[in-house]
Amino acid sequence: MTAAGNTAIDVEHLYQRYAPMVLRRCRCLLRDEELAVDAMQEVFVRLLTHQDRLHGRFPSSLLYRIATNVCLNVIRSNRNRRTDTGDELLVRIACDAEQEERTLATLILERLFRREQPSTREIAMLHFVDGMTYREVARQVGLSVSGVRKRLREFRARALKTREE
Repeated sequence: MTAAGNTAIDVEHLYQRYAPMVLRRCRCLLRDEELAVDAMQEVFVRLLTHQDRLHGRFPSSLLYRIATNVCLNVIRSNRNRRTDTGDELLVRIACDAEQEERTLATLILERLFRREQPSTREIAMLHFVDGMTYREVARQVGLSVSGVRKRLREFRARALKTREE
């Protein structure tokens, strides 16, 4: 247990399990392999540095959020080094639009996931956000492909019902 009463985070286990997901997120945001690998490593360094203040209830969501923040910092840092004002404007517009989309997506996801099990949330994020196949998700979470398919089908039904409310 940590000082805050949370279960300690096993960073090595999280690295083994989630590094591919974090790297995909970094690649998507940075569109540069070398920067993406560096950013992925930074995500786990931050996890190590702050593990006493974090909890491991939703590790994929936590790592996804850290990866996004690290990549946005890299983008901002690179933007500050650019001299071409056209590039700076494009990056600023992209970041502003992305921030708005992320805020909206966060609100929607909070509403959709408020009654879901943490494992269902993880499955949905891996499939819908990270673009993993049923087989990849099944391998990642330790379920059968049919189990993943069933959980996502049930989640979709509940999500549609929530949307109608």
